[in-house]
Amino acid sequence: MHFLSPQLEAYIEKSTGEEPQLLQELTRETHLKVLRPRMLTGHYQGRVLSMLSKIVQPKYILEIGTYTGYSALCLAEGIQKGGQLHTIDINEELMEIQRRYFERSDHGQQIVQHHGDALEIIPTLKQVFDLVFIDAEKTEYPNYLEAVLPKTRPGSIILSDNVLWSGKVIEPLGEKDKTTQILIDYNEKLRNDHRVETVLLPIRDGLTLSRVR
Repeated sequence: MHFLSPQLEAYIEKSTGEEPQLLQELTRETHLKVLRPRMLTGHYQGRVLSMLSKIVQPKYILEIGTYTGYSALCLAEGIQKGGQLHTIDINEELMEIQRRYFERSDHGQQIVQHHGDALEIIPTLKQVFDLVFIDAEKTEYPNYLEAVLPKTRPGSIILSDNVLWSGKVIEPLGEKDKTTQILIDYNEKLRNDHRVETVLLPIRDGLTLSRVR
């Protein structure tokens, strides 16, 4: 589902800050070499993530779902000097391309890659995270939330991507469509969870911003 016309999307992107050259190159390589390039964060949402990170000025960032590293690079733009961004992905094959682009950025030494199941890795991390970005297996979103909340503080920001799921969250639900039902339940959970205050932003495929109370 396209929420906005292609013309309006192009205007919004044109009216947004320029995409850094490094991210333009990562976009091209991802489309040439990696399956499902539509998973890439992209120019507009990437600038949103960058701006939010710069507003929060986090010392520690946690990202669940790295893909080729685009969103990590955007989030790292706001990180404090001496801070770290920990990013987790289950796909080991993408780690080489991630690292190449991380090393070319201004924050390469601050980005720590983790390979494996996020639900197993998160409990081992010692940091308290100021900013969290959830963008991995959609059926695990409720579990990711429960795993990260103990690793945050009051005022921490948790971002959840793809929460509109191409508009399926308001369409008739197929009997076998477990993913959409889980996202519907997740959105409802965030709205009613007393531990966070939440606003769902109609950015790209839906981006929920939750502030830890």
